[in-house]
Amino acid sequence: MTRKIFILHEIYGVNDFIKKQAEAYSNANTTVECISLYSDNRIFPYEQEQEAYEYFINEVGFDAPLERLTEKILGARSHYNEVLLIGFSVGATLAWRLSTLPLQGIVCVYGSRIRQYLDVIPSCPALIILPSHEKSFDVHELKETLDTLPAVHTRQYLGQHGFMDCNNSNYCYESDLQAQAEISQFFEIKQSHGGLHNGPK
Repeated sequence: MTRKIFILHEIYGVNDFIKKQAEAYSNANTTVECISLYSDNRIFPYEQEQEAYEYFINEVGFDAPLERLTEKILGARSHYNEVLLIGFSVGATLAWRLSTLPLQGIVCVYGSRIRQYLDVIPSCPALIILPSHEKSFDVHELKETLDTLPAVHTRQYLGQHGFMDCNNSNYCYESDLQAQAEISQFFEIKQSHGGLHNGPK
């Protein structure tokens, strides 16, 4: 069995955190590719959060990357047995929007803008990892809505947006460990049982 995992980054670009995620999931059967959503491959430091956010919204957005990402996913489908997506923050929202493609699974980590695309019904198993608090909206309300969707499995961990990134000021060690274990288990279940459709909520 061969597997391809695409990782979609946060507003900061393909930084050290994203690269470490790629290393964590790469093995003999799994090829991991970090896709930069920025044409010049730029990376923003965490101190430039506002500038990074404005750049993403104004220069990239949640619509423009979909065609290119769809092409990459469909291209990978002809070379690998399984194709999966992991997205963080804005990347998680893009992964969510791509979940109707012929994928074997998606993982969305603190994709707060998913709440704007609740008309999307994933056609593959989807693991949604949420923080306990977000500044701009009620996370519990989003979780309740997502829990009604058939192939969607939500997990919520103590912390705020960015809790999995040890370089982020919102990093939470315990929650990061739990979330990483959940993602690893999701991939193992995908591999051994071919899907999560019958798994627990």
